[in-house]
Amino acid sequence: MDRESEIGPDLEEAAPSDGSDLGSAIPQAAPTRRLLMVINRGSRSGSQAVGLAGSKLSAAGFDLVVSAPSSRHEVAPWIEAHAEGAAAVVIAGGDGTLNAAAPALMKTRLPLGVIPAGTANDLARTLGLPLDMEAAADVIAAGHRKIIDLGDVNGHKFFNVASVGLSTDLARELSGESKRRFGRLSYALTAVKVLSKARPFHAVIVSGEEQVRVKTMQVAVGNGRYYGGGMAVEHTAEIDDGQFDLYSLEFAQVWKLLAVAYDFRKGRHGLWREVRAARGTSFEIRTRKPRPVNADGELVTFTPARFELLREAVSVFVPKDPAPRG
Repeated sequence: MDRESEIGPDLEEAAPSDGSDLGSAIPQAAPTRRLLMVINRGSRSGSQAVGLAGSKLSAAGFDLVVSAPSSRHEVAPWIEAHAEGAAAVVIAGGDGTLNAAAPALMKTRLPLGVIPAGTANDLARTLGLPLDMEAAADVIAAGHRKIIDLGDVNGHKFFNVASVGLSTDLARELSGESKRRFGRLSYALTAVKVLSKARPFHAVIVSGEEQVRVKTMQVAVGNGRYYGGGMAVEHTAEIDDGQFDLYSLEFAQVWKLLAVAYDFRKGRHGLWREVRAARGTSFEIRTRKPRPVNADGELVTFTPARFELLREAVSVFVPKDPAPRG
């Protein structure tokens, strides 16, 4: 069920628009106008965030406490240290910065506002947020929000997708300079390089009592819809639907991955017979040798990888009437 709420100008909790009781899921927010704003100045548009989104939020009457951490590892501790008396957390950066904030969001239960200032902005696309930073600030000021799920892989939280295989090679090769210079095109340029060296690997996918052995290029577990610069893990996936969408790319020839590229953009790659698809709330991926796991564009752990769905984990500001997604 889509659980949403409307909050007023002081960010106080009100009755949700669908009439359901949110009291047990989200604690009452303090009547404060203080926002914790984390900026990734190294992201593609992070340096503009204070001037554009920050000015909008200040003009709406909010008090901003701003931090620009030098490392992703500083994000969650800073949020936790400044959480008392805050009304919400605003992340002005990309999916990697949002990923770094996830543990603190769960611990503090503060609502999340997203200012899309990264390269891919996949979570923003999944949520139907405007990619214009000032318009995204207006969404936060309007106060409408919904509760979304999180994924967990070996204790590491993720919003979008966690995977083993091609995406980990892509994450290694994709540099910050390339993303700043070429934007979303950097994903395609790097993917061509990665595909030229790609080789399948053996894995075991475990779902409940079922185990299946595969020879695959990649196994991905999606919580949201979009990842990797706008690809869709599954065209009907929602970030609040209470389930993961898994796929395994079991192509014998690398060139076939190029043929399926269009369907990846639309989330319809599961129609190919070489693509194994499944849904569930928990999975495990085992490999002969430990392989790195990419979560929201960050290499966070290694196989064996245990995936668990965290239901209704974070409250996030969204448009009341989001634009249709492709």
